[in-house]
Amino acid sequence: MQALGLIAEAVEAGARRSHACRELGLCLRTIQRWRHSNGDRRQTVQRKAPPNKLSVAERQAVLAAANQPGYASLTPHQIVPKLADEGIYLASESTFYRVLKEANQNVRRGRAKAPKRRILTTHRADGPNQVWCWDITWLPTTIKGRFYYWYMVKDIYSRKLVVNEVHESECAENACVLLEKGCLRERTAGRPLVLHSDNGLVMRGSLLREQMISLGVKPSFSRPRVSNDNAYAE
Repeated sequence: MQALGLIAEAVEAGARRSHACRELGLCLRTIQRWRHSNGDRRQTVQRKAPPNKLSVAERQAVLAAANQPGYASLTPHQIVPKLADEGIYLASESTFYRVLKEANQNVRRGRAKAPKRRILTTHRADGPNQVWCWDITWLPTTIKGRFYYWYMVKDIYSRKLVVNEVHESECAENACVLLEKGCLRERTAGRPLVLHSDNGLVMRGSLLREQMISLGVKPSFSRPRVSNDNAYAE
C-alpha cells in the first residue's frame, strides 16, 4: 500500500513510526496489522454468514405475509402483532422493514400520504398595515411560579406596536379580542393584511382562525423547527 510505503520511507529518514502514522491520520496499531496481514483486507475478506440469517424460504414467507390480503395495507408495526394474535411469528418488525426494503417494497402503506414539497412562502411589506406579527410571552411576577401573559401585535414595516395587552391566562379568546381591537384601531377593513406567528397552540387554534376569516386577515406561520422565523415578534 502507498501508506505503508510512505511510512517506511519516513522511518528510514529518521522519523518515528508513531509520528509518521499521525501525519497520515492512521493509528500505529492499524499499520502493524496491515504489515502482518499484507495490507488492509477489511473490504475483501470473506466473512461467514451469521447463524440467525434468514433463509430464502423464510424471506419469501415474510414477503408473502406482508402482501397477503388484509395485510398489504398495514405497516410491519401492525403486521407483527396481528400475526402474533394468530399464533404466527415470522420475524421482528425491523426484519420486516429490512426485507421489504431489499425487495423494493418499502413504500408507504395504508392511508399514509407521501410528503409533498411545498413552495416556500414569504411576505413583503411596502407600507404600514400590510404584514403584522404577533406573539405571547410570559411575564414573571413577584410570586414564584406565577406568570402573566403579554399579548403583542406589531407591524413589521413601521415596527409600530399596534396593540398589546396583559392577561392572567393564555387562551384563544384573548387573542381574538386583541386582533379585533387592532383591526378596528388601524381601520384595516377591506385591505389585505397578513398576520404572521409561530406554531403555538393558540396561533393554530380554530377559534382564532375563524376570527381572522371574519376580519379578512390572512394567516402566516413559521416554518417547522425554525426558531427565528418570527424574529420581529421575538
